[in-house]
Amino acid sequence: MAGKGQHCSFVLLAEFDIDSGAQLTYQFPQPLGTDEGLLANLMLPDGAERHLEDWTIFFLNQTPFNTIAPVLALETPEINEEQQSSNEAQPELLYVLNLVRTKHDKSVRRGAVVKAMAICTRHPFIQIFKPVLLLALDDYFSAPSQDCLARLFDAINSMDISGAPILTRYEKLIMRASERKDIFAEKFSPKEPSQNGITPTVIKPQHKTTSSAGSHSSEDAVLIRRGGHADATRERSATNGSATSLPQQPHPSSPSDSSFSLGGSAVWVGDESILSDSQVGVAIGGGPGSVTSGGSSTLTSRGRRSTDASSSSSHGPVGKDHNAYSGAIPTSSDPQLRSGISKDTHFFQTTIAYKGHQLPIKLPLATFSEEVGEYSLIQLIQTFSTPVVTVTGPLHPHLHTNGSLTHPIIILFNALVTGKRILFLGHNIPAGQVANYVLSACALGSGCGAILRGFIERAFPYACLAGGEDWVTTPAYIAGVTNPIFEQSGNWDLLMDIGTARVVVHRDIHINCPPTVTPPAIVPLVNRSGTIRAENSVGSEDDITRIATRDGKDVPNSKSDFASKPDGLDNIFIEDLISAISFHFGETLVRMRFTEYVARFVRLASRYEEVAAGSTKLAWPSAPFVDGSLGSGIVFPDEAAAFKELATNANRIEGWRRCRSYQYCMIDFGKRRVMDSVQGFDLIHQLSRLRLVKNIPDAEVELIVRSISENVQSYDQVVELLAHTPPHSGGLQSLSFCLFHQQESIREATVDIFNELRAHPVGIIFLQALNHFQRYAYVRQAQARESRANKDQHGQLAPPPSSFASRTPSNRSEISLGVL
Repeated sequence: MAGKGQHCSFVLLAEFDIDSGAQLTYQFPQPLGTDEGLLANLMLPDGAERHLEDWTIFFLNQTPFNTIAPVLALETPEINEEQQSSNEAQPELLYVLNLVRTKHDKSVRRGAVVKAMAICTRHPFIQIFKPVLLLALDDYFSAPSQDCLARLFDAINSMDISGAPILTRYEKLIMRASERKDIFAEKFSPKEPSQNGITPTVIKPQHKTTSSAGSHSSEDAVLIRRGGHADATRERSATNGSATSLPQQPHPSSPSDSSFSLGGSAVWVGDESILSDSQVGVAIGGGPGSVTSGGSSTLTSRGRRSTDASSSSSHGPVGKDHNAYSGAIPTSSDPQLRSGISKDTHFFQTTIAYKGHQLPIKLPLATFSEEVGEYSLIQLIQTFSTPVVTVTGPLHPHLHTNGSLTHPIIILFNALVTGKRILFLGHNIPAGQVANYVLSACALGSGCGAILRGFIERAFPYACLAGGEDWVTTPAYIAGVTNPIFEQSGNWDLLMDIGTARVVVHRDIHINCPPTVTPPAIVPLVNRSGTIRAENSVGSEDDITRIATRDGKDVPNSKSDFASKPDGLDNIFIEDLISAISFHFGETLVRMRFTEYVARFVRLASRYEEVAAGSTKLAWPSAPFVDGSLGSGIVFPDEAAAFKELATNANRIEGWRRCRSYQYCMIDFGKRRVMDSVQGFDLIHQLSRLRLVKNIPDAEVELIVRSISENVQSYDQVVELLAHTPPHSGGLQSLSFCLFHQQESIREATVDIFNELRAHPVGIIFLQALNHFQRYAYVRQAQARESRANKDQHGQLAPPPSSFASRTPSNRSEISLGVL
């Protein structure tokens, strides 16, 4: 959790007075020691009286003007780990969530009463406090007093999150990429209800014989939704009602004959229903819930439910009675919940007790520090991707990486990473909506907080005239305003007008932000196919040209278009996103795609630095597979594509190298290089080679899978591997193809990898995502290996498991031959 102090550091109350304007009425538990006029104006935004209710967000401890005084604060401001690593003494940011409400009252002057209440917290997920803030402001309108602030302060700080699991960076990446609602369920330890009435997120897998308070388990919910079909299922499975009486066994480290049941299109590896809450087993079947359809379901000697040849993925769990069944295996009708999991594990369920009300709180567990509040990349993309969007102003090499055809979202990203002053204007738009665009932009530039940082510290989600001299002079600020006077001031480089969908590049941008003069040491960029000139010193639009080379010849492009190409990679990327949004893909996919986009930009910048300066500290150095040594660095389809992409991105990379986020990126990579669990080789490069490159030499494939197998031997190493194989990019599919390689050593090493994955619940979830054919290939080869091991040990084949013995001879023959 962010910060080690209280959940709420301060509570503020501001009111609008007809004579004196915005006034800060209360600061609880004591004054912040910063300018009260600034706080009051931030809490009561321009035009607040035109909206019955509005939410605004602003930060403290960013600039000298809004930094709280440590002497007056409750605690000495903490220095977070990232700031310690960069030798900075700036205190930790305080995120302020503010609710302003207007109540019309004809008995008062101007006919309305405007009040605002705000909480200051160290947690970036400030949206969780909205319900309690709504109640507190209602109470203040009813009975204005400082007691309302005290109750709110105490209620928030009494929130119990001690049971919330703390996830590592790679665990967060896996969680946010997965839509499974039971991801990392094993990290939720069953506990007794706490004093504030919190019910544990994870309950024991065994169902009680009688329901409690009319509640239903996850299996009950499945059976209820399926209606009459549930009764038929219970009748068909009456002969197997004794399944729950078998003892629970640990999850094995490798598959065996008795671990598998092969039949139809389902391949089972384990059964959640008979594992304890600390030993979560999952079935690998026809999806996240494939189960048997017939009555011949039995339990093997290891306590796993096996299936007959008629198994399929269309039916629910079997058992004599759904209350006697020891746990619910997810079914196709409820594919997101594992046995015993009643809540979405992306959140930690807790409550805030306020005046006798138990307010449910869903604490997000995969939030990074650059993600504040409820931002929406979809909203940002849709606003600036409509046909009415206009882009005006001169072309700049840092911003227009595809000339006049550069998409507005790409212009915004380029402005973010190259440190331009960005202004979001929302005239007559609620300040809360404007603030959300600023927060979305910060997430956009940082890769949703997972890749880069340094954007939130210079963001002003809502900025006003009060203190304007302070934030306007902040280098590379990202600000949201509702007053159009800021557009006329000209103290910005890029204007994003939310209301009219205008994107305006300042006419003096070449004066305010002169293009980078390439240091002599890195001119030119040498490539075997030619020379790339990163960027020349230019002063106006007429002087701007980009020179690319092809076949050793310089080809000057149109000076106004910067070699505009409708099929540029950035344009294709944005078109894919817009298409996905139009087909109703969710926010999760869009965020993950941008995370990949920013990650690739960093690795591309690393390659650029190598070519330009001879070394890099941003990522692994680029190297091919040579003489039995694994390659590293960014992966391109071929050298021509590498040259083309480096030439396209040279300008914005040079602009980024001057920014603080670039310095942060070097620091973060250095720390990860030392702290990562998988050491000695570039894991991302190897996975990218398997996924993207055609005709890889067999020797390289063998070394890749063997290196992964030898270096993925622990939970942390498994998590790191899975974090680089997200579901939307195919998951483990590229690795699973190695199961079908002609060389036995490659197949064996791949089985070793999957065996290690299978030993962990999160690995089982990824194995479940493979298709039937891939899962069957893994099970068959793992089973054959163990049969050979048994033969070598005992001099004869091990007896067939009970699940196989019940089959017909023809079925057993098919299985032994590996025929589906």
